[in-house]
Amino acid sequence: MTAHVDELTPYGGVTADAAWAEEVRRLARERDAVLLAHNYQLPEIQEIADHTGDSLALSRIAASSDASTIVFCGVHFMAETAKILSPDKTVLIPDARAGCSLADSITAEQLREWKAQHPGAVVVSYVNTTAEVKAETDICCTSSNAVDVVASIPPETEVLFCPDQFLGAHVKRVTGRDNLHIWAGECHVHAGINGPELAERAAADPDADLFIHPECGCATSALYLAGEGAVPAEKVKILSTGDMLTAARQTQAESVLVATEVGMLHQLRKAAPEIDFRAVNDRASCRYMKMITPAALLRSLREGADEVHVAPETAAKARDSVRRMVEIGTPGGGE
Repeated sequence: MTAHVDELTPYGGVTADAAWAEEVRRLARERDAVLLAHNYQLPEIQEIADHTGDSLALSRIAASSDASTIVFCGVHFMAETAKILSPDKTVLIPDARAGCSLADSITAEQLREWKAQHPGAVVVSYVNTTAEVKAETDICCTSSNAVDVVASIPPETEVLFCPDQFLGAHVKRVTGRDNLHIWAGECHVHAGINGPELAERAAADPDADLFIHPECGCATSALYLAGEGAVPAEKVKILSTGDMLTAARQTQAESVLVATEVGMLHQLRKAAPEIDFRAVNDRASCRYMKMITPAALLRSLREGADEVHVAPETAAKARDSVRRMVEIGTPGGGE
């Protein structure tokens, strides 16, 4: 069912009905494949998956799975991470065009140039980066253990933090570290969730909890609102996607305003159906995540498309930076 598509057009023409689900399951068994779906995927993709979660948790599941093939429904760097941790397995992404604006905001060459300007600095890279950038990194981090990773580095040592400027600002704020240099990258979706929008939503629902992803442009605003008393401090929670699910099961609030990609609402509502979860910005939808359509998944399973490859030397170096991350603190809820 290969069709010509332009750069931005997702594969279409397939309805996610019972017949589709049955065919997906049959083909997955035939390929000895485990289906993994990120929290930001379309609900129908999340529902057909064997496992749903954040990218790091899914890569760990992939590594421990007995399946010989991993079908990673997410964006490209996530499938790369699965390949890095499972080099002997076949890794497929249903649409290789599913990129990431955050991962694309720094290249390996740019990182090498930055390192040359700061000899002796330790490079800490968010797990949301390409394999080539991970290979140039000393320690990877997730949004939930970034503070622990940076705190583990001797205080007199310079740290280069990339690529997310909002997560970097959060880490700098919490650690108080003056020698932390932050790359000016961002996720275009999270960056677009802004402070005024959050303030307006919070004022309209003063009893709501605020679940804020640290990649968001509104994270600093949320802490400002708490500091000014506009929102009770205990209601402001800066959380990774995985930690949002934990918080959803624990909150006593009747409503929660969520600042992250809108796909996360599906898992939150499943985790705590009695709570009213609403997006701070209901337009915060990642077009790359949504490129993994029912048609794309069917195509991938039928044709073995699109296989993800990482050069062995790059994968070995990248694997070291991921392993160092796991050894420090608790990786927690991934990105």
